[in-house]
Amino acid sequence: MNSTLEALISARKIVIKIGSNSLAQENGAIDAGKIARYTEQIVKLIAAGKRIVLVSSGASAAGTSVMGAPLRKLDINYRQALCSIGQVELMYQWRKAFAEYGQGIGQLLFTREDFMDARRNLNMRNTLFTLIDEGMVPVVNENDSVSYDEIAIGDNDNLSADTAILWSADLLVLLTDVPGVFESDPKQNPDAQLITRVDDVQALAQRITIGKPNLFGTGGLATKLEAAAKAMRYGIKVALGNDLDNPGTLFIPNTPN
Repeated sequence: MNSTLEALISARKIVIKIGSNSLAQENGAIDAGKIARYTEQIVKLIAAGKRIVLVSSGASAAGTSVMGAPLRKLDINYRQALCSIGQVELMYQWRKAFAEYGQGIGQLLFTREDFMDARRNLNMRNTLFTLIDEGMVPVVNENDSVSYDEIAIGDNDNLSADTAILWSADLLVLLTDVPGVFESDPKQNPDAQLITRVDDVQALAQRITIGKPNLFGTGGLATKLEAAAKAMRYGIKVALGNDLDNPGTLFIPNTPN
């Protein structure tokens, strides 16, 4: 058995972050089939005794899909309105998918300011615990419709790490559109080698090629490495890949969790 599967089996509290690229079709529309597949995997984990918090990107892509037109404006007001529209669609898709298994969900929208304020931080933590104690799956996203530079987290990779720390998770899973971390971009170099284990994020960043996010994604490998390093400082293991059943790369902190 490989190390990522062992981490999934041994973890009890798991934060799963799913990026926009993993939920959207090529035209940007939300792919209900992908949501259904991830939901099935999450429900299996819950049946195995895992407690799950889901961090879901995709509000911008969903908003673009609902509007029926490509992303045509880049100003902040338009993008925030687009996320407001898309967040409703995104939650509808998750609610519908989980309802197939009789599983309820709850929505939580955060900003950086929420994590920085002690009272809000406590309220966030209490709400997470209450939702999970009541058998719900919390679905977390950044509050993009009101966030601005000073309070925006900016990407859901770091949001998922902050959430994992807040909840004292055992494992953070970052799902993306590649099987794991490679020494170079596997889309450009088919011979790129998969890196299955990482103990030192800074050393890794110095020897690999880091690509850029696409139109709908706000992250990319750089923010995933930031998130992994942040979670590891709190003893949280981090798995990265494109398949929840078998993510390809495991980040292991020096301090056992």
